[in-house]
Amino acid sequence: MKAWLPVALLGLTLAGCQMMEPSPPREGIEVIDIGEPHRPDAERPDMERPAPSPGRIARQVAFPAAEYASLPKAGTAAISGRLSMNGAPGAGETISVAPVTTYSAEAAEHALAGQAVEPADPRAREYTHTTRTDGNGNFTLQGLPAGEFYLSGSMVNPANGQRQVVLRQVSLRNGQRLDVNLSR
Repeated sequence: MKAWLPVALLGLTLAGCQMMEPSPPREGIEVIDIGEPHRPDAERPDMERPAPSPGRIARQVAFPAAEYASLPKAGTAAISGRLSMNGAPGAGETISVAPVTTYSAEAAEHALAGQAVEPADPRAREYTHTTRTDGNGNFTLQGLPAGEFYLSGSMVNPANGQRQVVLRQVSLRNGQRLDVNLSR
């Protein structure tokens, strides 16, 4: 098994994140987006869920409310870095930090197959921190809790014109400042 495969699988467990329209997977990089309107039926496992958006696969795993309830939403850690691809900065792009959970394991499997899954449960977004990069691709996220997280950002690859995501797993302690460059 390639060394990047476990990291890619874990990376896709980003809480509150899910894939955008797929492109061919490259080097363990997956495509995610954040947020869509809340669907009350998504919280009721006894109800039949409507079909997912075209091009997306329905989630079969229910949101693990108890797992999320044990996670802190804020803290004193911070992550800074730069998003770039082939040396070009990712200006004005979204950067996300989300806790590692079991919720997106299903999404990871589909992402590795180049498939997009339906949006995550809105409750997961309460645990996802986001920011935008500046004109040079630099970013800073503050007020993060301690724990295991996935840091992700996407941009159009200047080499091929396709939007691609760079994803890294990070471990944070209270008060820690971490510098992580998201680059390919």
